[in-house]
Amino acid sequence: MPPVFAHGALRLYILALLEEGPKHGYDMIRALSDRFGGTYSPSAGTVYPRLAKLQDEGLVITSAEGRRTVYSITDAGRVELEGRRDELLTVEQDISESVRRLADSLRSDIRSNMKGLRADLAATAEAAKRTARRTSVGNVSDATNQRLLKEAEMMLQSFRDELRVDLRTSAARHTLEDVTLETVRTVLDQARIAIRATLRG
Repeated sequence: MPPVFAHGALRLYILALLEEGPKHGYDMIRALSDRFGGTYSPSAGTVYPRLAKLQDEGLVITSAEGRRTVYSITDAGRVELEGRRDELLTVEQDISESVRRLADSLRSDIRSNMKGLRADLAATAEAAKRTARRTSVGNVSDATNQRLLKEAEMMLQSFRDELRVDLRTSAARHTLEDVTLETVRTVLDQARIAIRATLRG
């Protein structure tokens, strides 16, 4: 996959982020990850050296906030950014293209992984049916049937509740992407198919 940022583009984009207001290094990493919808997150080893170089050039200054370092754009940084607005627009367009490219790649990976998941679910369902046949003795009593039904319903409810909490927690941290919805839909569809196959067995 080609690099997400062209040469010098990340440096310029960091200045643009700091123009919005002072930030910790981690804030910038998170802002970049959010901009890419979670499909790309730069490492500290990518961001901090560029911040240090911007500081050496007098385009960024630092201040202490407790034990953390806060980065702010200087007047010289604003002048450079203002003189490179056209380049910044190109960087934004490149980021949008990168997001589309990364999302397409993720969708392709998901479709490929779903084929394996479908086979795994089918095999698991078949193994469960075989086990049930071996362990069942005669007809299941109504009481046992009700107990198993209740247990299965509780498992489904617990799964739903836990996944709902995970989704809400994720949505609170950053915007959910189409690829997330597609993953959830595909996995649930395949699980539904496997469970129904078991129920009909």
